[in-house]
Amino acid sequence: MFLSVFDMFKVGVGPSSSHTMGPMVAAARFLETLRRSPFHASGLKASLHGSLAFTGVGHATDRATILGLAGFEPATYDAEKAEATLAAIQATHQITPPGLPDLRFDPKKDLTFDYGPSLPGHANGMIIKATDAQGDVILEETYYSIGGGFVLTAAEQAEASGSKSKARADVPYPFETAAEMMQMAAASGLSIAQMKLANELKFRSKAEIDKGIARLWEVMTNCISRGMLGEGILPGGLKVRRRAKGIHDALIAERGLNMTAPHVINDWMSLYAMAVNEENAAGGQVVTAPTNGAAGVLPAVLRYYLDHVPGASTAKIPDFLLTAAAIGGLCKHNASISGAECGCQAEVGSAAAMAAAALAAVLGGSVEQVENAAEIALEHHLGMTCDPVSGLVQVPCIERNGLGAIKAVSAASLALRGDGQHLVSLDVCIETMRQTGKDMHEKYKETSLGGLAVNVPNC
Repeated sequence: MFLSVFDMFKVGVGPSSSHTMGPMVAAARFLETLRRSPFHASGLKASLHGSLAFTGVGHATDRATILGLAGFEPATYDAEKAEATLAAIQATHQITPPGLPDLRFDPKKDLTFDYGPSLPGHANGMIIKATDAQGDVILEETYYSIGGGFVLTAAEQAEASGSKSKARADVPYPFETAAEMMQMAAASGLSIAQMKLANELKFRSKAEIDKGIARLWEVMTNCISRGMLGEGILPGGLKVRRRAKGIHDALIAERGLNMTAPHVINDWMSLYAMAVNEENAAGGQVVTAPTNGAAGVLPAVLRYYLDHVPGASTAKIPDFLLTAAAIGGLCKHNASISGAECGCQAEVGSAAAMAAAALAAVLGGSVEQVENAAEIALEHHLGMTCDPVSGLVQVPCIERNGLGAIKAVSAASLALRGDGQHLVSLDVCIETMRQTGKDMHEKYKETSLGGLAVNVPNC
């Protein structure tokens, strides 16, 4: 299956790609189905299951579902309009989606959290129903939010989980493993970014790709900049204080003192990542990279490259993002990028692998060195759990992105010191991530039922 750079990186809204963006997208898909159906609906109902239930309030899943049913979508989300819409729905117990009549919907009765076993297709499951005037169900669909804002119906998920003997995507370089990627690169003489671009050109013009990539970086770097200015307490009840501005102010103040230790560059990388994830936690606009919970790693490494590496060039931004998207596609296709499915190794681990590969590429690394960089970064996130305190994408998520960025840069640097030859392959690491995620106890997979989530006071 072909995954575009614009599938891997999507402009959206925080705090979670799987728990906020995904349910909003699922609701939008249901509205489209309802518009095409012959039925005359009078009401809507939705139920959240598995991880969507356990951490749904902390991830704003309830709000996202309601807003999705009201016609909101992540890429065009308007925060002020959303608040007004939510208030109106709470007051009237009615939703008026675009192209549909007024529909009954009482948030307290018609949106339920099911804390029983997960639905069979994925840990992030939800069911949306349309009812008639008597309250009988006339249309029903099950959706799975599989990470990174990707959403599948139950039928689509069953097909995706079935036989892997599907025809390859109709693109020039249909690599499905890192080994195939390197073989195709060797045969073609092209870099990973060049092969990825050739694949993208099957679906979009070069001008469209350039414009889209420029837009992605614009949103990413603007998110960093906003985050470095933000102050106050993050929403949700944990009373987590925003720290990026204070760190930024201190780093700027130290610049002219000629006393800065070399390791302070790590603080800059952490700053950029934390700025993004504080914006995400506040419900701001971010880019999935590959998820919202891991959205800070890749922008932080790219900002580090542009602002701190001698000889860096903005002309390398497309190569950076195309390389990262190729690696992210391998992680998603062969394992997962969902914390609810494989723990945080699948989110921050995948993000670090993507960023490490991308940095190695723009610093002139060979295809073998780029693959090695991704492998090093992912290997040292294997086994990482997803245990957000109080179900919020704040602790340990914000700092974890900072450390993920540091690991990514270290992995790229280490790989570039070698010749690309190494014992453990990226494919082996990705398969190990899949197996580890399968074996990981559910309480460590974005349910807030284990780890830090039960050992840190929630108030």
